[in-house]
Amino acid sequence: MEEIKSSLHKWGEELVDVHLPRWHELPELELYMDQVITLVERYLSPIISKEKHTLLTSSMVNNYVKLGLIPAPKKKRYNQKHLAFLIAITLLKQVLTIPEIKQGILFQGAAVGIREAYNLFCEEQEASLAVVVAQALGQDPLPAFSQPISVEYLVVKGATLSFATKLFTEKVIELEEKYLKENGEHENE
Repeated sequence: MEEIKSSLHKWGEELVDVHLPRWHELPELELYMDQVITLVERYLSPIISKEKHTLLTSSMVNNYVKLGLIPAPKKKRYNQKHLAFLIAITLLKQVLTIPEIKQGILFQGAAVGIREAYNLFCEEQEASLAVVVAQALGQDPLPAFSQPISVEYLVVKGATLSFATKLFTEKVIELEEKYLKENGEHENE
């Protein structure tokens, strides 16, 4: 069991400094589909393992356009707004349905504007990750999550915390399975 604790600690250390790019940090240049996919994967690969999950494909992007989650590109080029939406959608689809994500985006965008909603999402996702990172490091997770939030932002808080706890749970299960395999123990015994 000490192996699990040690591996979990190492995983937590890898996530301590995770930073999601804020709106002003996203490229202002218009990008083609393959560039967008590469960037989104670069931003999110420290959080979501590409070996376990397909982060983003051109088919997914095209479906998001068809479903009205993101605006259509202009002349096959994507901008900051597209990147922000795709980063949020890629994380949120791990815990919410596409209709729920669409409703959340529409609500938050209407409440505070797209830029502010995206930046808030990034802040909340980092705060939620800090909670599970603290747990992984054997620290008190509450200080990282003690900031009160207004009612308008409870959906963002809940969604980002759901994603972080899912990520943590998957990691613990993965480490337990690895431990059982390495030690010749079987689940049915």
